Amino acid sequence: MKNTALTHIHEALGAKMVPFAGYHMPVQYEGVNLEHLTVRNGVGVFDVSHMGEFLVEDPNALELIQKITSNDASKLNVGDAQYSCFPNDTNGIVDDLICYRIKEETYLLVVNASNIDKDWDWLNKHNEGIGASLRNVSDDYSLLAIQGPKAVEAMQSLTSIDLAEIPFYKFKIADFAGVPYAIISATGYTGSGGFEIYVKNEEAEQVWNKVFEAGANWGIKPVGLAARDTLRLEMGYCLYGNDIDDSTSPIEAGLGWITKFSKDFVNSEFLKAQKEHGVAKKLIAFEMNERGIPRQGYDIVDAHGKKIGRVTSGTMSPSLGKGIGLGYVQKGFTKRDTEIFVQVRKKQISAKVIRLPFYKG
Repeated sequence: MKNTALTHIHEALGAKMVPFAGYHMPVQYEGVNLEHLTVRNGVGVFDVSHMGEFLVEDPNALELIQKITSNDASKLNVGDAQYSCFPNDTNGIVDDLICYRIKEETYLLVVNASNIDKDWDWLNKHNEGIGASLRNVSDDYSLLAIQGPKAVEAMQSLTSIDLAEIPFYKFKIADFAGVPYAIISATGYTGSGGFEIYVKNEEAEQVWNKVFEAGANWGIKPVGLAARDTLRLEMGYCLYGNDIDDSTSPIEAGLGWITKFSKDFVNSEFLKAQKEHGVAKKLIAFEMNERGIPRQGYDIVDAHGKKIGRVTSGTMSPSLGKGIGLGYVQKGFTKRDTEIFVQVRKKQISAKVIRLPFYKG
């Protein structure tokens, strides 16, 4: 198991540590609900240094990225970030990712921790004949997600740039917490605003300490992976391994908005046909009409008890106080307000299909 540059700090803070994607990671500190609501109402900090980072450089960089990602990276200017995915050639998804255009011919791909090796192999396989310069810098960088509606004012004293002037899915490379060149990205997987800060491992502890000093008056708290999961689920953001994987297509997952057919990419012909002709199953969001918590793997059934799908993510929403979930269902059960039932042990509990997000702020 690997440690991040901040593992010793999490342990000193009394975090409950768990193995996750090959790392010792803090799952919670004071409790999931408290940490969740800290991010929704104030500001919280996640150590997500387990994420993977690949640099793709030189004049052939864009050609490779266009070939292997579903979104159109040619639209990116320097300072732009873009959510995308790697489609595979068997109608599923290798991984989802964020692509940053760092310089004219330099891109940073940020991938899921559990998929670093798989993604690196995929990148190299498709680089044959293109010859872009590739560097796996995953073990060199730390990543802090400073999230919540008070993040801008709490962190402004740590940098010379105006944080409020960085739009969503844009970034700046600037001084932060005494580090001369940090990537300050207006991204995150919580739906409550804030930033993701990329620094070198040797800078991470200094940044962590200064972030907590600066945020003290705003009630800043460390937040674990459990609350990161409930926060992203309230927004309906897909989690790789739950809601998307090697067997689910971006069209089935409702990711048509990041699947652009203005170019050719891996498996684009199949995905274009899916978009035009429809799919047999689709990822839907639902909320429980009665008491009950949907869990990953539970069956979704119709009014007659016939299985029509399965839950891929579910929880008791800390913000809404009700059970919410995502799941794949057959065509015919995807319309808003359709009643479905979740099989919780021997009971079939009523739920209804809703439009995302669950949490509207």
